[in-house]
Amino acid sequence: MTKIRTRFAPSPTGYMHIGNLRTALYAYLIAKNQGGDFILRIEDTDRERYVDGAVDLIFHTLAETGLVHDEGPDVGGDYGPYVQSERMGIYKKYAEELVEKGAAYYCFCTKERLEELRQKQEALKIPSKYDSRCASLSKEEVEARIAAGEPYVIRQKIPKEGSTSFTDAVFGTITAPNDTLDDQILLKSDGMPTYNFANVVDDHLMGITHVVRGSEYLSSTPKYNLLYEAFGWEIPEYVHCSAIMKDAHKKLSKREGDASYADFIEKGYLKEAVLNYIALLGWSPGDEKEVMSLSDMIELFDVKGISKSPAIFDEAKLRWLNGEYIRALSPEEFHEKAKPYYKGITKDIDFALLSAVLQQRTERLCDITEQIDFINELPTYDKELYCHKKMKTDTENSLTSLEAILPLLKNMESWTKDELHEALLGLAQKMEVKNGVILWPLRTALSGKAFTPGGGIELAAILGKEETISRIEKGIALLKA
Repeated sequence: MTKIRTRFAPSPTGYMHIGNLRTALYAYLIAKNQGGDFILRIEDTDRERYVDGAVDLIFHTLAETGLVHDEGPDVGGDYGPYVQSERMGIYKKYAEELVEKGAAYYCFCTKERLEELRQKQEALKIPSKYDSRCASLSKEEVEARIAAGEPYVIRQKIPKEGSTSFTDAVFGTITAPNDTLDDQILLKSDGMPTYNFANVVDDHLMGITHVVRGSEYLSSTPKYNLLYEAFGWEIPEYVHCSAIMKDAHKKLSKREGDASYADFIEKGYLKEAVLNYIALLGWSPGDEKEVMSLSDMIELFDVKGISKSPAIFDEAKLRWLNGEYIRALSPEEFHEKAKPYYKGITKDIDFALLSAVLQQRTERLCDITEQIDFINELPTYDKELYCHKKMKTDTENSLTSLEAILPLLKNMESWTKDELHEALLGLAQKMEVKNGVILWPLRTALSGKAFTPGGGIELAAILGKEETISRIEKGIALLKA
């Protein structure tokens, strides 16, 4: 049985887009599910769009997400080089071999002539494609024009009759009439291969068995297969994945600045949650399971679970999933991740307790900042905040509660969450009121906010005795004003 070999072949043109990462993930899962190899190849022939630092970003993202490649520019392998610009000597030989086989030809058409052709086709409202004018040039004329130094490209010679079919693991059998296919350029006038040609050559030479890519390449695949057939090479299995959509009408777009993997990490999403969510954008394990580790995905992945339908990127679902991952962290792990968000706090508080409270109420780490903005300084708030219909509090009974709470807390010698809980609930019982009549005014006085990461008892334990008493006194003064 042939060992499965998949590849991720990104262009270093900027950040790692969500769609790129999904392609890498699916290619990785297909290989690892069958004990195969996952290869990284950098396709940097488009020098105009090349971005400095983008290759390092690709390495970093794959390493951080656990998509460790078995071969690539940084780890080597038996099929290198793994950077296309370092393989330039390879492609011309294969393009010329196709010419010899009659599957390609030299084209000397100028940019002006091609533009004129395009405009005519546009005016006639017919698909724009090359008219094969140079395909009929004799060998002698071609040699004479090359000898004269005339610029040329090498184009693929598409059959004018019949059709080309291929079978995709997701979309099934697809057939394209040959007369709809363009004689695409294989080798440009500067000797650089086009993306489409280099891909075919490199995939064959690197022994790639499964090609995973976006469904936008479905229309190009018949031309790829004609190249494979002309060379007499084995055609790989294709796995085309549908687009990831921003909404029902618009695709997520790298060029339009839609969020990258790094953006989501910066916003406080955990890498494990992002990878898990991306896996579910167009694939289902076949049951209701949604929270999956990378090892779970490797075990469960089957291309039969990939959908033909576009996937809608739902950040609310990602937030929910991220919250599940945050709550699954150990208290120590969450505390370490939360620490960077505590840097602005100057008060001497119980940070470990703060983390324990926040962990159950946080979906994104960046939400922490807004939840703790009252700790350094009590915000200005209106006394109406003490009025809570469900808690049955108003300004009058809130004042009564705070005035009863103040001496109780002042006389406490030990200050723990459990002792505060016992004292405050005992006070409610003594006053013959519901717990909320005591705890809502306390929470309001300590935070000045309607929404906080914890209740009054937790906030008092976090803030400490001195700060708690100071804020209660301010609350009493406000209610008396």
